[in-house]
Amino acid sequence: QVQLVESGGGLVKTGGSLRLACVASGRTVSSYDMGWFRQSPGKEREFVAAISWSSSRTYYADSVKGRFTISRDNAKNTVYLQMNSLKSEDTAVYYCAARFDAPPDRVGLASTYDYWGQGTQVTVSL
Repeated sequence: QVQLVESGGGLVKTGGSLRLACVASGRTVSSYDMGWFRQSPGKEREFVAAISWSSSRTYYADSVKGRFTISRDNAKNTVYLQMNSLKSEDTAVYYCAARFDAPPDRVGLASTYDYWGQGTQVTVSL
């Protein structure tokens, strides 16, 4: 089993930045692809970003490309999401997820992830 705990959420003004962190425990996730998803009230959970287990590939939703950066530190069993130039539409609960041995072309599908964190709230005010 893998436990994921997100942190770093909070309230920030439009144009500001936040850095989310997701710490894994239970087993090393160095062989897992890691992803970030988000969900706002009344909406489906949506893909934000993902990074392959080797860090050789990163993936982003079009809505965050150029503003968000995903990275990982396998030595710390941690994945990060640096969010810059935040907009009000980025307001959501952000979830960290891990998956093992899944097709790269489905990295944006929530159903391909095996483990999920509890989420951290990000609120961007005008």
